[in-house]
Amino acid sequence: MRIKNGKASGVVLSSGEKIPAEAVISNADPKTTFLKLVDPAALDPSFLQKLQNYRAHGTVAKVNLALSELPKFNSLNGEDASEKLSGRVHIGPDIDYLERAFDAAKYGDFSPRPYLDITIPSLTDSSLAPKGAHVMSIHAQFAPYRLKHGDWDSRREKLGDAVVNTVADYAPNLKELIVARQVLTPIDLERTFGLTGGHIHHGEMSLDQLFTFRPLIGWARYRTPIERLYLCGAGTHPGGGVTGACGFNASREIIKDLKRAG
Repeated sequence: MRIKNGKASGVVLSSGEKIPAEAVISNADPKTTFLKLVDPAALDPSFLQKLQNYRAHGTVAKVNLALSELPKFNSLNGEDASEKLSGRVHIGPDIDYLERAFDAAKYGDFSPRPYLDITIPSLTDSSLAPKGAHVMSIHAQFAPYRLKHGDWDSRREKLGDAVVNTVADYAPNLKELIVARQVLTPIDLERTFGLTGGHIHHGEMSLDQLFTFRPLIGWARYRTPIERLYLCGAGTHPGGGVTGACGFNASREIIKDLKRAG
């Protein structure tokens, strides 16, 4: 980030290229923006301290499967699987199941019987897989960013096994259809996608980090302590989820400031 006279004046790429700008808008999470992309000397120490205490510890993992054909779910009973599976499949039968799944993460381990949110995107976009084959995308909870025993690099595949075993309880032929598997732990989400703590919502969506408190009290209207630097990602109001609301709200505030500046 380039800062001149207290104002964001552009960005510097990893290649060293400098790009000037009237304003800089960050879709990265608040911690990444201020602790990695901005010179700490440009920020007030109290702001930095509050930001360091901003909670962003992910509990979500992702498993992607390449399948030779569409799996057969027990509950479909011979119905048109393509139509029924083109939406979302949830595996989380009841409240007790969800509570037990979270208990594991609460004590520093991933759930052996996770709550799963599954989609098969190749049913709506056939270009994602060869003819007759499919891809399955599995959003798995709960998997803590920090494990009490071992580390994610050594336990990644065990998590993948737990997810596949859970799905296979409902689609018994799943395992024999798997051509390839990708397991993304919270650590992978941080390393690959720059999500601090592997948190897909750019920070905990708890009452003390929502509304006027998101990301910090006094800085909930997309502006930041650095003039002309704005946040527009899920670390701002109203938080995570595929709504576009954070960016929409941020754009209105940015336009107001630019118009006011002439």
